[in-house]
Amino acid sequence: MVDEKINMSINDGEAFFAHELSINFNPLQFVFDFKSVTPRVDARSKDRASICLRHNVVLLDPFHTKKVYELLGNVLKRYEKEFGRIEKPKALQVLEKKSKKEMKAHEEEKIEAPSYIS
Repeated sequence: MVDEKINMSINDGEAFFAHELSINFNPLQFVFDFKSVTPRVDARSKDRASICLRHNVVLLDPFHTKKVYELLGNVLKRYEKEFGRIEKPKALQVLEKKSKKEMKAHEEEKIEAPSYIS
């Protein structure tokens, strides 16, 4: 066998912090859409808010999706064994409690139907 030299180039890609994830599927693949939504401040346009949305999409076949699911479960177990149980951040708990109170208040408000409906 003759030793052949191969030129290889690796593109590591850019680091990406995802704030959101949506997962969809069709019969042949799962679509993982990792999103990062960040507000931007532009001194030139003081009257307009600006939002930057970036996303990276990963497509996997069902078999590999199941393997990712198993791997993530194992890694989470190891993480919690080493660092303790992962819990919802306090700030998020406070926000959820506040949102529930506001929703309950809106539900309790009586909304009268217009006279032409009754």
